Amino acid sequence: MRRKKKRLYLDSGERMILLHSLLAMKNRLIEEGRYTDCVDEMIVKVINAPVKKYVG
Repeated sequence: MRRKKKRLYLDSGERMILLHSLLAMKNRLIEEGRYTDCVDEMIVKVINAPVKKYVG
């Protein structure tokens, strides 16, 4: 069974908050000596996500 993809639409402010939160989580994991692979993947996905312009 395939998983259904979900999309998240963020404005630039929300995107920056998300990135800062992911970086804080990564730093906490590094301090604890744990792996950061999954957080690194999410950071790359957020940075490389296409930007969709909203005309309202």
